[in-house]
Amino acid sequence: MGNLGFILIGAGDVWVAAQHSTQTLAAISIANAIISCILTVCIGLVGSVSPVLSNIRGQRKSAKKYFYPTIRFAMVLAGITSLLILVFIPCIDFMGFEVDLIPMIKQYMFITIFSTFGATLHMAMKEFLQAFEIVFVPNLVTVFSVVLNVLLNLLFVFGAGPIPAMGVIGLAVASLITRYFMGFVLMVYCYTRMKLRNYHDKSYYKTLIKVGLPISFAVLIEFVAFNGIAILMGRMSGVYAAAQNIVCTLTTVSFMIPFAISNAISVKVGFANGERNFTDLKRYAFVGTSISVIFMAFSATIFSLIPEHLVRLFTNDIELVKICTPVIYVLCIFQLFDGLQISLAGIFKGVKRTEFVLLANFTAYWLVSLPLGYYFAFLKGYKLLGFWIGLVLAAFVLCLTMGSLLVSEIKRLKSKFCEEVVR
Repeated sequence: MGNLGFILIGAGDVWVAAQHSTQTLAAISIANAIISCILTVCIGLVGSVSPVLSNIRGQRKSAKKYFYPTIRFAMVLAGITSLLILVFIPCIDFMGFEVDLIPMIKQYMFITIFSTFGATLHMAMKEFLQAFEIVFVPNLVTVFSVVLNVLLNLLFVFGAGPIPAMGVIGLAVASLITRYFMGFVLMVYCYTRMKLRNYHDKSYYKTLIKVGLPISFAVLIEFVAFNGIAILMGRMSGVYAAAQNIVCTLTTVSFMIPFAISNAISVKVGFANGERNFTDLKRYAFVGTSISVIFMAFSATIFSLIPEHLVRLFTNDIELVKICTPVIYVLCIFQLFDGLQISLAGIFKGVKRTEFVLLANFTAYWLVSLPLGYYFAFLKGYKLLGFWIGLVLAAFVLCLTMGSLLVSEIKRLKSKFCEEVVR
């Protein structure tokens, strides 16, 4: 529910932007595509907190002492990310977007720089609590923030009373307030929930980087594939970038269930790995993966039955509905493989072998998805639909690659644990 709520915050942005104008939706779609590509390294590194701390807990060692190091680690990453976004903003003028969209894209990105610290703090605190299997309060905060974000969006985008209508700027301001609210609330909760003390351990940062860096590059590869589509199509016409944003929002909402299960798998498998309990490790991996695939099969069925109605939740623009509807049918196939691959990635995170995830993502998205997507989109004339055909083929290759690597890794772990027992 927490992960679903986090994505519904983004869905609220898309919905309010679509109510304002298709141009506004196109502008934030392109801006968020660029921001997401820059933010990925930060997301991946912070995402290593829960599996690393879970392994520490599995070894029956203290993990609470890493609270302050986690915050310091997150804030340094936020600072670096903010600078990268700031440096990239002038490049927008030379990327070939529609002239009317460029000022809105730059305004949205500039304000987003200041919200990066709040967003990263929230991610860090959520990961820290997740390592201890404390999820109710973080999820409650996120669900509350869905409503808060929509209300703030409506207030700042359209204006009310003394507050003027700000359009795309209002969307960025609403996100800024919401992200800091989420981050600070969880930080205060940690202070009240746990006995914390300051602690310094350089090896902790090294471990986070060792585990998180492959995750970061794996996420970067995936984000470039998805957000690169919005950027490339946005050069053709802003309406295609808007369509990509709507389709991605729909699939990401359903994806949050297996993504959350993947997080749970990484924590449980991480604990079992630290404890050297092969039976629990294999059981959590199998059950978690099965739940993810079954859910995505159900989701794909629903999507295939009401594609046009789903698009109309965001917009009644006839052109957008016409572009998105056939893409959703292809998306249904993609969802099945997507549920499987994210579960397999969770298993690899739990056993701290994230380099396998990087290898599989690179093969699938950069060697399969982008070349084939470009071929179908531009050379065969399928446009946005062509890129999604490429993504389906990439997802199949991704699952095949990760599945093969996991079979070998499971055999290695079983042999390793048996040898340790003998010793």
